[in-house]
Amino acid sequence: MQQLLSAVMYCHKRGIAHRDLKPENIIIDDKHSSKLSIKVIDFGTAGWLNRGPGEMMQVVGSPYYIAPEVFDKKYNEKCDVWSCGVILYILLSGKPPFNGKGLEEIMAAVKKAKFSYSGTVYLLNVL
Repeated sequence: MQQLLSAVMYCHKRGIAHRDLKPENIIIDDKHSSKLSIKVIDFGTAGWLNRGPGEMMQVVGSPYYIAPEVFDKKYNEKCDVWSCGVILYILLSGKPPFNGKGLEEIMAAVKKAKFSYSGTVYLLNVL
């Protein structure tokens, strides 16, 4: 998570919001050091941050990871931080915080932005 948040901060400082952060867009690079590192990929829906608060207006992203304010079509780079929180939740619990039987139910759950956690925390020991 530290590496992911560092990558997100790097992008945001350079005026870029990824807008589709999800586990499928994070790869592990183990070739350049003795320590595993991650790379964020797929900037196909990325947007430039240059218009001020609430600057982005396209609804883009993946339903499980999209921030509620994206549905209102007035959001900023903080949508990436929301996605990081969803990824962390999944890493700890093994399931998404917002779920449903179909796309409509998942989006409705995200819009409500209410979740709870009860159960085991799954921690992986990655060398």
